[in-house]
Amino acid sequence: MNIHISNLRMTYPTGKVALDGIQLQLKSPNLVGLLGPNGAGKSTLMKLLVAELLPSAGGITIDGKPLLQQETLMKAHLGYLPQAFGLYEELTVWQFLDYMTALKGIRAMQEALQATHLTAQKKTPIRSLSGGQRQRVGIAQAILGNPQLLIFDEPTVGLDPEERIHFRNLFSQMAQD
Repeated sequence: MNIHISNLRMTYPTGKVALDGIQLQLKSPNLVGLLGPNGAGKSTLMKLLVAELLPSAGGITIDGKPLLQQETLMKAHLGYLPQAFGLYEELTVWQFLDYMTALKGIRAMQEALQATHLTAQKKTPIRSLSGGQRQRVGIAQAILGNPQLLIFDEPTVGLDPEERIHFRNLFSQMAQD
């Protein structure tokens, strides 16, 4: 998958310019980290890449075609974990991931449970999980089916230092596959 970002600009209705003149070429497999201070536009860029927001100017193409023409194809190969995400707290981890696999049209829960160290919690209601375990459920739903494109916004927030190392290694390995 080739993603080309050209002269991207995002101005919010309040007049705040979050991004201006962004040029970027991304090819998979690849691992790209966005670093910058709060308010630099990192989350905005990710929301634009998943078509959650539409740019004020410029464009994003996927394999040479505009993102909006490729949105369905791109989302079929996308794993996304926004900074703030919702979980169905009354469901168990297994039920939630089963629901997400049904939405994505895939059947690969066990691998995601193992990769995120959630096998022991699979029958636990999400409302009973710690903050770090909830974050791991979010990561698990993003990596279901081994997507070609992973977009994570602050994926290691709330994780223990050892878990952060594990997931950085997992993300690097996935980028190489």
